[in-house]
Amino acid sequence: MCPHQTPCPSAEATDREAARVVACFPEQGWSLLCNGVIIFEDTGELLPDGRTIAPHRGPARHALAA
Repeated sequence: MCPHQTPCPSAEATDREAARVVACFPEQGWSLLCNGVIIFEDTGELLPDGRTIAPHRGPARHALAA
């Protein structure tokens, strides 16, 4: 249960990445969110039930300008 006011989105919500970071390990490239989701610097995710979400970064901004 999220202790924050307004509660963070659940791990099942489409906006799950908006949950607050509770532990950050930039040297390892990942962070743990309040909802139990682990997010990786490449935008991949590991959900609490073990499912994975593939990286979903858009194209680089400089590539869009070309």
